[in-house]
Amino acid sequence: MAPDRRAGVTVTVDAATKVYPDGTEAVAPITLTLDPGRTTVLVGPSGCGKSTLLRMIAGLESATAGEVLVDGEPPTIVQRRGELAVAFQDPSLLPWRSVAANIALARELARLDRDDERVAELIDLVGLTGFAATKPAALSGGMRQRAAIARALATDPRLLLLDEPFGAVDELTRQQLARELPALWEGGGTTTLLVTHSVAEAVRLADRVIVLSPRPARVLADIPIKLPRPRRDSDPAADRLERAVVEALERGHAGGDAAQTGG
Repeated sequence: MAPDRRAGVTVTVDAATKVYPDGTEAVAPITLTLDPGRTTVLVGPSGCGKSTLLRMIAGLESATAGEVLVDGEPPTIVQRRGELAVAFQDPSLLPWRSVAANIALARELARLDRDDERVAELIDLVGLTGFAATKPAALSGGMRQRAAIARALATDPRLLLLDEPFGAVDELTRQQLARELPALWEGGGTTTLLVTHSVAEAVRLADRVIVLSPRPARVLADIPIKLPRPRRDSDPAADRLERAVVEALERGHAGGDAAQTGG
């Protein structure tokens, strides 16, 4: 029986490591489970292996040892069905295609039926109404990133992977995107993994924040974020959680490597 495309997936990372041919160890053995329909955020110092771990879950990098499974299957199989989507910091829109055609491309590559109605709906949802026929060169950075996220959502993925999706835009646009766009994947039961350098952004978006050590990446802390949604810009409970994340990062810089959890 075909999987329910509306349901999120379970991601299992079992003692997965990544060592490059030159001997660089990017990811130490990591074991974790991403629960269906939840948003998990990875934070850690620059170059620690966050993006490598995300790419392993996406099936874009193979684990040197251990394994990564999505609902018990290799990520590449899930991706071929269009049930896994990735959005990176660089929107990578095709310059000769309009906004609508760039978004529709995701369905073409996944060999899904053309759905102009869904594409039009996503254009409206990400705030690009009136720009369906516009080429990327005529869009601002924030608008291009909105189009890239709409493209990632066009297949109604069960697993959404976001690597610094707001990192290439100005701070005001970043805050606006972080405030407005999560509702697009949170309401659909999608399992979401996001990489960010921003602690405040992590707490705003996540159901769970995983803090990684300096390279090779190890789990330093696994912090549940039990805040009501929609989340307020100012919240003492969020401030306390941000401090917990920062303290875990500081322990990592100081050489501590014991995984901790907190509420």
